[in-house]
Amino acid sequence: MNNLVRTLAAPWLLLLAVPAAAQTGPLASNTPAYVGSASCGDCHAPEADAWRGSMHALAWQTPSAASVAGDFGDTVFEHRGVATRFRREDDAYHIETEGGDGASHIYRVAGVAGIAPLQQYLVETEPGRLQAFDIAWDTAGRRWYHLYPDAELPAGDGLHWTGPYKNWNARCAECHATGYSKNYDPRARRYASTQAEIGVGCEACHGPGEAHREWAVSGSFDSARWPGLTRSGLTIGLAAGTADTEIQQCAGCHSRREAIADVSPIPGTPFHDAYRLALLSPGLYHADGTIRDEVYVYGSFLQSRMYARGVRCSDCHDPHRTALKAESNAVCLQCHSPAGNPRFPMLKPAAYDDPSHHFHAVGSEGAQCVSCHMIQRVYMGIDGRRDHSFRIPRPDLAAETGAPDACTDCHAGRDPAWAADEIARRFPASSRRGAHFSQGFAAAWRDPVAAGGELIAIAETADLPGIVRATAIGLLGGAPEPALAARIAALLSDQDPLVRETAAGALRALSPAEQVRRLAPLLGDPLLAVRMAAARAFIGIPAEILPPQLGSRVEAAMAEWRASMYAKADFPETQLAIGGAALALRNPAAAEQAFREAVRLDPQRVEAWVMIARILAATGDVDGARKAVEDGMAAIPDDPGLRAMRDEIRAATGN
Repeated sequence: MNNLVRTLAAPWLLLLAVPAAAQTGPLASNTPAYVGSASCGDCHAPEADAWRGSMHALAWQTPSAASVAGDFGDTVFEHRGVATRFRREDDAYHIETEGGDGASHIYRVAGVAGIAPLQQYLVETEPGRLQAFDIAWDTAGRRWYHLYPDAELPAGDGLHWTGPYKNWNARCAECHATGYSKNYDPRARRYASTQAEIGVGCEACHGPGEAHREWAVSGSFDSARWPGLTRSGLTIGLAAGTADTEIQQCAGCHSRREAIADVSPIPGTPFHDAYRLALLSPGLYHADGTIRDEVYVYGSFLQSRMYARGVRCSDCHDPHRTALKAESNAVCLQCHSPAGNPRFPMLKPAAYDDPSHHFHAVGSEGAQCVSCHMIQRVYMGIDGRRDHSFRIPRPDLAAETGAPDACTDCHAGRDPAWAADEIARRFPASSRRGAHFSQGFAAAWRDPVAAGGELIAIAETADLPGIVRATAIGLLGGAPEPALAARIAALLSDQDPLVRETAAGALRALSPAEQVRRLAPLLGDPLLAVRMAAARAFIGIPAEILPPQLGSRVEAAMAEWRASMYAKADFPETQLAIGGAALALRNPAAAEQAFREAVRLDPQRVEAWVMIARILAATGDVDGARKAVEDGMAAIPDDPGLRAMRDEIRAATGN
């Protein structure tokens, strides 16, 4: 039990003592090596030809005359009083601009990200550290523009281009590279990142190719050396796999998620062994689950009936060309037509691409399937992304939920009530206008306590998408009333991992002994994200009440959680989580250390400044608490939380 207590109570710097296996690169000893996309073209010429020049292949390039689209002809772009100069010199590309210290510096362009509709440039601000510059090149408009034109992002702000949220190593590189390893050293605060190949190469999706190449050459491979591979020596069987095998592989990059490790997962790794998926949270999604912030695709697609019926990404997209398989409505007409599709017999054959269904002129924007069923939002200034929940417009819910609808997206001069009347008139017998989970979510955003009954009913509705049910649990909070917590506990064995993962963190209203009983099975869950959720839940449970036979299982799950924290020690949000865990374990020194690392990374994390001040005040260091508030207010002037903390200290001390 003493080992368990030490494991649970480790301050954040002890995360550096994770097992060696957690610090290795992307390949285990029994995993084939990466051989590079150039090795694939001889046997897979059509796919290789389609891939060359695609957004996958050119997701990350070295700067050259062929790769750089922006105007580096000594051009100047001014934004909020800062002049940035782009120039080319001696076959190198340079950006002269404001650095993190507020002074002007000349930076050499070290990398190129993307090809359309915009291109970003990567700058090495210190050895090994790449930052994504936030003045980008509009490839169609042939102009420089700022990605965040309305935001005030001065030097020293966490969201300045030199800050942690624009760090390429941590936030972007994995999905722009093949076989990536971040290799951040928290003690030195340095990166030594590596990758098998820049750009999304063949092996980023199909797996490292050493064994497959051996099989292709000789007809077999050493299965004793490389166990668990497909018949052809790959780590994933996309051709023969289920729809979910393919979807989860694509979802690793096409989702709003948090990576668990600091390396690219080997293709074929289950999504929930590699990532924690963002739920349908306010700010990310609207109450009905439609996209709001840049959430990419997976969280939307999981809500769709198409996902539930077995539609996969490659039914609509050519992953090698990174383009749709057909033009305009022809993509949808593969299934939604009078002929139907024998793969999906539950779909009613009908004339969907017809005015009798869409009520718009043939060929017009309103007649496009995506206009009504895949609303579009623009991110990064010019990049239009479509919602992949494929929902039927529900303007009748707008007044209650505040969610947008496709009708008034286009008919800007009309209101949702008009749109609802039009849909009711045109589809009078529709069965798609009943109760909707968005009503419960919108109510919960206003008053989660009052909406508890609606939320638990959503969570318990088995035929709703798992991401919807998990979101309902999350909206209930970590400690709903005991009766609701008991009902949530019954969902710990749900077949959907998102439901299990979220439920594990919502049982604090139960007695510690009951939490132990309920959570114990999750320590052996087949998916890492769920085991880690159970480990986090055990942090608040007194170690002395744990049965002896459970100690080693808690230690194992806690080691996985600690390794994940180590992998993300360069994230301010990770340091906040470590600080919170340390407080739960009554370790104020470790908590203060983590919160200080959070504000070093991002001085605008007001919650960390407040917690530093509270910890110091509680331990008798009133002068230190006062200074923490002053330092916080220097970074975030006039913040109401810090002002309240300052007044609280003054009231307690009389000065």
